[in-house]
Amino acid sequence: MQSAARQLRLFSDTEGPGAKPGFSVRESRRAKRLSIKVYPRGRVEVVVPKRTRAADVQAFIEANREWIERSRASFATVVPPEPFVLPNRIELPAIGQSFRVRYERRTGAATVKYRSGSDVVTLRGRTGDDAECVAALRRWLAAVAKKEFLPRLRALSELTDNPFQRMHVRCQKTCWGSHSSTGTISMNFCLLFLEPDLLRYLMIHELCHARHMNHSRRFWQRVGRFEPDYERLDKALGESWKSIPAWLGIY
Repeated sequence: MQSAARQLRLFSDTEGPGAKPGFSVRESRRAKRLSIKVYPRGRVEVVVPKRTRAADVQAFIEANREWIERSRASFATVVPPEPFVLPNRIELPAIGQSFRVRYERRTGAATVKYRSGSDVVTLRGRTGDDAECVAALRRWLAAVAKKEFLPRLRALSELTDNPFQRMHVRCQKTCWGSHSSTGTISMNFCLLFLEPDLLRYLMIHELCHARHMNHSRRFWQRVGRFEPDYERLDKALGESWKSIPAWLGIY
């Protein structure tokens, strides 16, 4: 049986909330019930348990249609919708680098591949397809983040005496980072778009979970040993989705 997300792909692109860019259905092994999240720029994500019937997902969306539109309208008064435009330049404050983006169309190409230089990232292939271009840029950002984040994380691990086993780079939609019980730290490549002090704070925060896998008083005391300004930085991090470019389609 096809997944609910796959069965609803046509629906989400052509009906209801799907008539607006950024509507998606995601299956989750951990989800126990259907839920809807509306992001500040209007993107809507429906999270459903595995093996949920497509008809049930559609009925759930229909039942919550008014709430979705009210939420979108409420956010729109604070964050006006931005038209989708592929970038010609990408600024990455976290690592102090800036890249010009070049697009080279190749007739007959089915996908888009990237090639990165010192200050230019070139997309080649089916560059008339916006989705393919964004997918290529996401792969490039993930590669940049892996290269740039790992040495910084290792240095902070030694400084704070908080070990970790490995680092993964992901495109998380609901968090900036995480630390698993097996010692794996996952970093959101969107951190590249934030200021360096926020990237450093997030790394310290996740590393401190090596000693305390919670947000207890002792955890925050340990964070404070290495970042005394953690309260301000934590609040700023929670509002930093505004720094992520709209073309990524994440926040």
